[in-house]
Formats: sequence, C-alpha cells, structure tokens
Amino acid sequence: MTADHSLPHELDAIDRRILAELQADGRMTNVELARRAGISAPPCLRRVRRLEEAGIIRGYYADTNPQALGWEIEFFAIVGLDSQKEQALAEFEKTVGEWSEVRECHMIRGGGDFLLRLVARDTAHENQLTQRLTGMERVTRVQTLQTIRTSRDIAGVPL
Repeated sequence: MTADHSLPHELDAIDRRILAELQADGRMTNVELARRAGISAPPCLRRVRRLEEAGIIRGYYADTNPQALGWEIEFFAIVGLDSQKEQALAEFEKTVGEWSEVRECHMIRGGGDFLLRLVARDTAHENQLTQRLTGMERVTRVQTLQTIRTSRDIAGVPL
C-alpha cells in the first residue's frame, strides 16, 4: 500500500462498488464489472488500474480448498521471542516467511510477539512444525491453537 493515507477518502461510490464486486468475484470480466458498477468498460478499466497502482488492489488469487489439496489441519501459533529489538523481529519474520506452511504472519501486541496461521498435512506434520518453531533461536514461547471449524472466512474489508 502506498504511504498516501488520504487515498481511501478519495474513493467515490463507483470505486467502492468496483472494489466490493472484485472482492466477491475477482474473475469477472471488465465488461461485467463495468455493468455492475454502472459505468462503461473503458473508464472501469482505468479505475481498476488506478486502484492497483495505488496499492488498494494488491492482487488476484484463487481461493483453494486446503482439505481437497491434502492440507487437513489449519492452526494458529502465538509466538513469543526473547527480544523485541527490530533485528530479532525481522529475523523471525524472514525465517518463517520462507516456510510454505506459514500462510500468515502478524506482529501482535498483548500476549505474544507474533500470530501465525499455518497449514499441515496431518498431526505429525503439525507437530513437526511446532517443534521447528519452539526450536528456533530467540523463541521463548509457542502456544498452538488448532482450528476445529471455520464458520466465516471473508477476504477483503467491508465496503
């Protein structure tokens, strides 16, 4: 995202409609998007490109089913480090950022330093990932929380 924090205030109703429609279905054609936004296709495409260039639209992806692809377990890990110096935090982020099983990494406050969302193929894989975390230099605490059911998982933000 750009450093221009005033940009969201510059979004008009059509921009918000475009964003809402793309959050719901990022594969629709520009013609269909323009129809839903109530404008013609050329200005719709210009608006989408402007939203992409501004960093508001970060990308497009397929929402895959983890279980159908063999990833049976989703879990979260709250991780505490022995130091909150920027170098220690950045090293941790770099290391877990290289693990394909780490799908999200958030620096947090109030109960740990990081919250990770991970996927594992099975319980043995989950245990292996947990051991890798607890064995990392500077890691002093790892609390894992296994997902039993996800009743809500919505991309994007309310528009």
